[in-house]
Amino acid sequence: MEYSRGDHTSNRLKLLCKIAVLLCIGAAAASGQLTDDYYDYCCPQVYRIVRSRVAAAMKAEMRMGASLLRLHFHDCFVNGCDASILLDGSNSEKFAAPNNNSVRGYEVIDTIKADLESACPGVVSCADIVALAAKYGVLLSGGPDYDVLLGRRDGLVANQTGANTNLPSPFDSISTITKSFQNVGLNVTDVVALSGAHTIGRSRCLLFSSRLANFSATNSVDPTLDSSLAPSLQQTCRGGDNQLAALDVNSSDVFDNHYFQNLLANKGVLSSDQGLVSNSDDPTVAATKALVQAYSANGQRFSCDFGRSMVRMGNISPLTGKAGQIRKNCRAVN
Repeated sequence: MEYSRGDHTSNRLKLLCKIAVLLCIGAAAASGQLTDDYYDYCCPQVYRIVRSRVAAAMKAEMRMGASLLRLHFHDCFVNGCDASILLDGSNSEKFAAPNNNSVRGYEVIDTIKADLESACPGVVSCADIVALAAKYGVLLSGGPDYDVLLGRRDGLVANQTGANTNLPSPFDSISTITKSFQNVGLNVTDVVALSGAHTIGRSRCLLFSSRLANFSATNSVDPTLDSSLAPSLQQTCRGGDNQLAALDVNSSDVFDNHYFQNLLANKGVLSSDQGLVSNSDDPTVAATKALVQAYSANGQRFSCDFGRSMVRMGNISPLTGKAGQIRKNCRAVN
C-alpha cells in the first residue's frame, strides 16, 4: 500500500500526540503534584488558546472575567478543584442554591475545551481550563499575573448537596466564612485576599436588599451601609431581585484595591464584605480589618497576596495521577 506525504505527516502527528499524552500522564503519576510546566511538552498552546477565548468573551461582556473567577471559586469549594461544577444531570451543582441563575461562564469553558480537543485531544482537563480561565479573567481586568499550577484531572461526580452546604454565604458572619475556608485548608489572609475578587464582581439585589429597607426595629437601612450609597442601591433594586449592582462602586471593571477602600468608607454592598471591618462583636474581625487596612493602603501587597491565595485555592484536593479522568466534554463523564 502506498502512502502520500500527507498520510505520513498525519501519522507522525498522531504518534507525537500520543507520546505527549503519555508524558503528561506519566509526569502526573510520578509526582502527584500540580506544576507550572505541566503542559509545556504535551500542549504548549493551552495558554494561548485559553487567553484568546477569555479575551473574546470579555470583549463581548467585560463582566465575564469576574464570572470565570467565581466559577473557579465555586468549583474548588465543592469536591476540590475537579470541574464537578460543570457536570450536567439531576445532581448538578449548577442547580444548587448558591449557583442556580448565578454562576456563569459555562459556555466559555465549552468553547475553550472544544478548541483544546482539536489542538491536543484528550490532554487538557476541564479543571485546568477553569483554573486558567480564572487567571486570564483576572489578568485581562488589570489584575496580577500569577502562575497557575496545572495537572488536575476531572471528577466523576457532581455534589449538589455539597454546593448547598460548603460554599460561604454572603449572609454568613466572618467567623463562619473563615471556618468554611479553614475546612478546605485556607486561612484568614486567604479570606480577605480572595474577597478582593469582588473588585470586579457584581451581585444580584437578592443578596443585599435586606440591608436597604426594614433592616431592624430601629433602622430602616443597615447603619453600617454608607448613607450616600443606599439610595442608588435602592433605585437599582426597584427592578427586582435579579438586578445587578457593582460590588466596587469606584471601578467595577478594573481589578484594583478600591474594594478595600470602599469597605473602610462603609461602601461594601454585601453584608459579608462590610463585615470584614464593621462587626466588632465578631472576634475574627480584628484580623480581617487589619488586612483590609493594609490592602487599602498598598495595592501591590493585595495583588501579591491575591495571587498566592489563588494558587492555594487552586490546590484544594486536586485529582492527579490516575484519579478521575480527562473529560472529552466538560458537561459529562466519558
